Amino acid sequence: MVDSRNIETQNQPLISMESDPPFHEAYKSLFDKTIEAGNGARDNELVIVEECELPLIDVGRLGVGEAEVREECKEEIARASREWGFFQVVNHGISREILEKMRFQQERLFKQPFEMKSKEDKYLNFSAGSYRWGTPSATRLGQLSWSEAFHIPLIDILPSAGFDSLSTTMEQFAATVSSLAQNLAEILAEKMGHRSTFFQQNCLPSTCYLRMNRYPPCPIPSEVFGLIPHTDSDFLTILHQDQVGGLQLVKDGRWIAVKPNPEALIINIGDLFQAWSNDVYKSVKHRVVPNPLLERFSTAYFLCPSYDTVIQSCREPSVFRKFSFREYRQQVQADVQKLGFKIGLPRFLKLV
Repeated sequence: MVDSRNIETQNQPLISMESDPPFHEAYKSLFDKTIEAGNGARDNELVIVEECELPLIDVGRLGVGEAEVREECKEEIARASREWGFFQVVNHGISREILEKMRFQQERLFKQPFEMKSKEDKYLNFSAGSYRWGTPSATRLGQLSWSEAFHIPLIDILPSAGFDSLSTTMEQFAATVSSLAQNLAEILAEKMGHRSTFFQQNCLPSTCYLRMNRYPPCPIPSEVFGLIPHTDSDFLTILHQDQVGGLQLVKDGRWIAVKPNPEALIINIGDLFQAWSNDVYKSVKHRVVPNPLLERFSTAYFLCPSYDTVIQSCREPSVFRKFSFREYRQQVQADVQKLGFKIGLPRFLKLV
């Protein structure tokens, strides 16, 4: 066991041969089933996917004096949200220093022994259940995510044993991305004709969270995903990824690979914003493909409301019926448990 009292003074990430989750042991039955079937190809078999750059928006223009420049930037944000559901922003207010610190501290955290990470409440001062890995509901390899993550509500960012620097860096990162997310949400609402305080009132530090992700090198990249195809169940997600790549999304009916940009943050629309905007802004299916040789790190911020918040389309006639975030989450979880995958918004379409 690592002596956490000495962690903070080390200058390099800790390396442990026991740090990776025990994928093969935990999912042995899935591997055995694949061998018996003689075909381990995952759903949507990996094919050559074209790499592209997402729409790039300089949000620094939102702070300039000229109204015309600000409006042009706002329209670019709304257009990308309608046509892509994804875009990237530069001059976003988060310094390269914070991003580099975040990556370094994240790497140190994930390099701790698996036993320590899996008992996060005891060793790391995180809430029980913060550490997640694999896909517990998987019934075949094509449903398995070869990744691990710490899922941390903003109000749970507290000093952790030996990881005070991580807590400080997370606080700095979260403060800036929270402000950016609120600003983007207000802009998207404004472009729908609504100057609303809905997001400020309902998306609070007590309901939003960070997710630190690690995708270990994968010996079977053609059979599993780093993260299975899905849409996000929030309003907005803000992502910082490293240079390894692997993020892919659906555009015009085909998968495309997102080219990493070290200066940019990636923004994507979530299911709740698609429902709130009455199907104008698009929550797009995306996935992560694993790398056989390199590990990948990313940090995501999720703009979420409280479970009691009612999501209602801002225009009539509405495409979706009203629902609470709690109802939505419960339906998603029920579908994943029963079917092995998320259905999402189609469950909430209004009956004609």
